Amino acid sequence: MRFIDEAKIYVSSGKGGRGCIAFRREKFIPYGGPNGGDGGKGGDVIFRVSPNLLTLYDLRVKRRYMAKNGQMGLGSQCNGKNADDLVVEVPRGTLIYELNEDGTEHLAADLTEIGQEWIAVHGGRGGKGNMHFKTSTNRAPRFAQPGEEGQEKNLRMELRLLAEIGIIGLPNAGKSTLISAVSAAKPKIAPYPFTTLTPNLGVLLGEDGMQLVAADIPGLIEGAHEGQGLGHDFLKHVSRTRVLVHLLAAEETEGDDPFAGFSLVDDELVRYDPGLAERPQLRAVNKIDTLSPERLAELKALAKEKGLSVRFISAKEGNGLEKLVEEMWAVTAKLKESESESEKEQQA
Repeated sequence: MRFIDEAKIYVSSGKGGRGCIAFRREKFIPYGGPNGGDGGKGGDVIFRVSPNLLTLYDLRVKRRYMAKNGQMGLGSQCNGKNADDLVVEVPRGTLIYELNEDGTEHLAADLTEIGQEWIAVHGGRGGKGNMHFKTSTNRAPRFAQPGEEGQEKNLRMELRLLAEIGIIGLPNAGKSTLISAVSAAKPKIAPYPFTTLTPNLGVLLGEDGMQLVAADIPGLIEGAHEGQGLGHDFLKHVSRTRVLVHLLAAEETEGDDPFAGFSLVDDELVRYDPGLAERPQLRAVNKIDTLSPERLAELKALAKEKGLSVRFISAKEGNGLEKLVEEMWAVTAKLKESESESEKEQQA
């Protein structure tokens, strides 16, 4: 299945059922009076977060979602049946934008929790039957309410991955190799740039049964904040991650400034969203198995001289991965603890 992170759809709720015009007809009761029942309510269209979905593929295939109408009221004071709601399942991290007639849009829902629901359009109310309109001066009303019309909207869906760890870096930095080495994910791996065109998710399992979700996010080039290369397709997914693991391939460390690749990606992140500069980041030079021992020693000494916190790993060979994974767990745990304390202070 293809990874689809955007879709445009049309939704409409059901119309309410019409109220019934009826009169009681029984032997020996010549003037039974009105007894028309109410119409049923039209169905809502509800979006619900499912743990089983990772993309918006289904919404790209099916673009129209219409709930059923409520049933018409019946005689003998029998109300029409309410229509069932139409539930549309979406993955966690789905943003829903309502499209306006003037071409603009506004954010209507941000679905981030499993089981979270949002009612996109409400079904029309059922009309009242004629039994409600009997008065002392009108004992046999011959009218009933029509059901209310349903609502309709055009929506744009956007998926932004929710992951604790976002693995970023220039093209061919070894991000796919890293996520395949630390989790059960099996992304496409090849020795050329832009192998990964869509994010891959992997789950790291801790000894205590805890899970850490990591996203291998496609590489970017200079100018990505303006949409160049994979551009915003990459950057929008970074915005939802808690901790960034920033990889730089060993072959990118040549030149006067071996660590310039880190600065290039950092600059693109800040230009897209200044808040990303505050995101915890673990930096690592990957593919050290391709370096000579002398060159590796030079890089380590230069990083220390510049005061840079840089790990040196080989995702392919497994060198340095155990310590890097330990740091992922530690930084994430510290961040969650800080967020929990902040929430408690706000509630106090």
